[in-house]
Amino acid sequence: MKRGIAYICGATGLVAAFATPSVLGQQRAIQTVSSISAQDKASGAKQHPQLLNEFGGAYAGPQAKYVETVGRRIAVQSGLSNAQSDFTVTLVNSPVNNAFAIPGGYVYVTRQLVALMNDEAELAAVLGHEVGHVAARHGQRRQQAAQRNAIGGTLLQVLTGALLGDSGFAGLLQQGIGKGSQLLTLKFSRSQEYEADDLGIRYLAAGGYDPRALSTMLASLAAQSNLDTRISGNVRSLPEWASTHPDPASRVGRAARNASGPKVHPDARNKDAFINMVDGLLYGDDPRQGVIDGRIFRHPDLRLAFTAPSGFGMENAADAVSVTGSGGQAQFSGGAYSGNLPAYIDSVFAQLAGSNAQVPAGEVRRTTVNGVPAAWRTIRASTQSSQVDATVFAYDFGSGKVYHFLLLTAAGQGIGPFTSMVQSVQRLTAQETATIKSRRVSIVTVKTGETVQSISRRMAYSDYQLERFLTLNALTAQSVLRPGQRVKIIV
Repeated sequence: MKRGIAYICGATGLVAAFATPSVLGQQRAIQTVSSISAQDKASGAKQHPQLLNEFGGAYAGPQAKYVETVGRRIAVQSGLSNAQSDFTVTLVNSPVNNAFAIPGGYVYVTRQLVALMNDEAELAAVLGHEVGHVAARHGQRRQQAAQRNAIGGTLLQVLTGALLGDSGFAGLLQQGIGKGSQLLTLKFSRSQEYEADDLGIRYLAAGGYDPRALSTMLASLAAQSNLDTRISGNVRSLPEWASTHPDPASRVGRAARNASGPKVHPDARNKDAFINMVDGLLYGDDPRQGVIDGRIFRHPDLRLAFTAPSGFGMENAADAVSVTGSGGQAQFSGGAYSGNLPAYIDSVFAQLAGSNAQVPAGEVRRTTVNGVPAAWRTIRASTQSSQVDATVFAYDFGSGKVYHFLLLTAAGQGIGPFTSMVQSVQRLTAQETATIKSRRVSIVTVKTGETVQSISRRMAYSDYQLERFLTLNALTAQSVLRPGQRVKIIV
């Protein structure tokens, strides 16, 4: 269970105006921060460990140092600081495609997004875009919303809002109670995205990289989003960096046009160095934190598994697994346990309601699910314009271990569409947990006669092998591989 990364881009300090060089197609001045203030440094230092704890932690290994070096090189182009040491650039151990930055010189990118890249310039483009959001102070106007969505569990906040009479929940309910936690995180406006794109292109050129790299990276993101939709059509089908940055496909052409023209610096992609770095990078879910395979979630350390209902998608987060669909939303997590299931259920509701709301009384029902003692309770939560059913369904796994689903459905449905899921929870045997393996990026050298079709059959997936291979390498089905060419596969 991991948490997907949300955006917290806000900034304070002196503001300066500058125009991106016209050779890169930028004529309009953009208001930017001219330095990292002491307040920003203090705020970033406080948030940094919290973010790492929430979002899977820092990824360890030589890849992390490489990302840090590239990130610092591009970040100084923003003018926030001339000292590379003022920037903390972190490769995050997360299986979602995302990147973000916070004031104070803190920049983050997930290993999953790095795996989708094909050269160093694309890495610099993503990090430069995020630094651009901070430099342009885009998050300042949305900082309160960003902090609310980034640090807390979104479903928990929605339920808390319902218990307290937050009218905003009714709209979420009408949308199917959200479409995944990434859709409840901070979004930037189209104009802000364009500004961050423009700044990212400027930083690329100033740093000696090919400024067209942002366009190719956006194209890969659009392709990944389309592929994931084809594969699953669920919440995991929206890479977070794409979903929180509106319509990457529509921005590809614009970024390419703005990067055209005479180049101030020689084109630099540093593909070989990047390919060497990405070899062996963990890909997809980290088995130590649970894995999602289709509709099945399995956690080898917790020794448990469950299956989401048909038509629902799952997203693995730091402290919970989110399950979303048109019929409702759920989160699976655990907590402190005294050995009393009814008391535990009441404590979950009480924690959600907080000190400002009264949790209505209700009956706790007991049952057994696949040999595991279980209990549940449903309450009616009211908003200013609607009502929902909120259910806590808890399981006693023994030895002081307890886990629960928090379910939200339309009023009157109770467990309803989640009946099969709550009944699917089961213990895993030692033999079953041993079969849960990690996937990693592997670099292979093309041999004479090999094609995209033949190499794609080596991808460690039972479906969409060719499509996954093409997207991972920014290729098409018509691409002709050259002997000696190096490509990525997942093993």
